[in-house]
Amino acid sequence: MKAKDILGQTGERMAADFLEDRGIRVIDSNWRCPSGEIDLVALDGGEVVIVEVKTRRSRRYGDPLEALTQAKLSRLRTLAVLWAREHQYVGGSLRIDALGIVMDTAGPPSFDHLKGVA
Repeated sequence: MKAKDILGQTGERMAADFLEDRGIRVIDSNWRCPSGEIDLVALDGGEVVIVEVKTRRSRRYGDPLEALTQAKLSRLRTLAVLWAREHQYVGGSLRIDALGIVMDTAGPPSFDHLKGVA
């Protein structure tokens, strides 16, 4: 397994813990379909939240959330609809969040949770 894949998996586990600590319950992870992958799916109250996780070792090459392009956000909107259809989720609201994590060795990881990015 590549180092970047390990970093990504570690970040997703940390993101799930971060969300759970804030009362947002993770109900699915690494959901895949031919159109792509959703990192985390969670429930925040009655709202289903699709969470894109971006993890970096430092900010040397910019903030992790800077990697969210309009194309990626558009794909996440499509994936959210596909997840909802597959799981027969109707009538409720869907939200797309982004969670950036920097795991700098100089201190504890930092988390930047942006709600409703797309």
